[in-house]
Amino acid sequence: MSLEQLNAYCTSKLAELKERGAHRGVEKVIAQITLPDWVRNGRLPTPAEDENFGPRYLLASDEKAYLLMNSNSYLGLALHPKVIAAEEEGVKHFGTGPGAVRFISGTYQPHVELEKRLAAFHGRASAMIYSAAYATVMGVLPALIDEHTLVVSDQLNHNSIINAIRLSHSAKKEIYPHLDMAELERILSTYSSGRNAAGEPEIKRVLVITDGIFSMRGDYAPLDKIVAICRKYEQNFAEGIITVADDSHGVGAFGQTGRGTEEYTRSQVDILIATMGKALGVNGGYIVASAPVIDYLRQVSPFYVYSNPITPSEALAATGSVEILESKEGLARLARLRELTARFENGLTELGFETIPGEHPVTPLVVRDTQQTALLIEYLFQNGILATGLNYPVVPKGDEEIRFQINANHTIGDIDYLLSVLKNFLAHSRSRP
Repeated sequence: MSLEQLNAYCTSKLAELKERGAHRGVEKVIAQITLPDWVRNGRLPTPAEDENFGPRYLLASDEKAYLLMNSNSYLGLALHPKVIAAEEEGVKHFGTGPGAVRFISGTYQPHVELEKRLAAFHGRASAMIYSAAYATVMGVLPALIDEHTLVVSDQLNHNSIINAIRLSHSAKKEIYPHLDMAELERILSTYSSGRNAAGEPEIKRVLVITDGIFSMRGDYAPLDKIVAICRKYEQNFAEGIITVADDSHGVGAFGQTGRGTEEYTRSQVDILIATMGKALGVNGGYIVASAPVIDYLRQVSPFYVYSNPITPSEALAATGSVEILESKEGLARLARLRELTARFENGLTELGFETIPGEHPVTPLVVRDTQQTALLIEYLFQNGILATGLNYPVVPKGDEEIRFQINANHTIGDIDYLLSVLKNFLAHSRSRP
């Protein structure tokens, strides 16, 4: 069968993406990582080592060493020798893949042990792992939303949440402006007394869904306020109000012990979704909730039932990451992450750049101009720094930014070098006619 027509369609759509500035460009291919001894040995740097550089990344396209400022591996655990050793040991014992979905023959002891560990870590009765956090969101939300459900979502929620809601057959969908708690309350109040033509309640269940940390900005949802508002109105709905948070960027990177936005806001939602592919440095996503909810999802969630899980070796590696996170070393890495983030944010402010302050290691440099964002990204690349520019339509016009992400394997030398490059960019920009 000829692909000529489809090729023409795809080519035209690619041209449209480029025209709109939505084309993501060619992916950079990492060919090698060079590690200082302290990273290779699984420790934090000494004061003297902190003045030098951390890991450097070599691309397949050239031989230059780059500072990676756009990784989600916030604690640096993807390069930790204990995590690597756990995965290697898992491969030796269980092979490279599970070989089947969970309910056939793909459930291994490391999967079960990891789920127990994650449930305990978050203070929940039960947990369930998926192949990715995106798959978790897509597998969970449609299973909990039906034709009598009102879904209420933050305006800046992640793409996975947006698409999961689109796949769901909800009665109604409402979106409140980012972090606007007054509008959230207004929505719940409005629907509390809503009835259909037969006089029956139009909405039986409400599902309020939010990111914990918003990945483009590094700010957080006030889960304590969200939970309080939902409790205020839950008695008005026959099946109550379910609060759900996807804290993929928060777990392992936010809160004193790395338990994310729930810990930071001193609250707990009904259902928490997170990932092992960011701060834990491995792969996969998961949900923690009550035992009946997890038991139900194991039976009906297609992204669980019909998709292979992470490998047993990945499960062992993720368990190793959680063990590190819960140890003194984990607390030290979290403290270091906060210190490096504060150093960078303060440096940006001193240089006159706009940012969104906060403890989370996602630190945006708000440019508010597409052309300037592109120029700065290219300047950083020329100076050996890999960073991510976010332009319209990924972000609204006027909100263009560069998203920097700090991790515990960065050094003070890395942060100061990045700030010096940004300072030089300002000088070059001012000297241009």
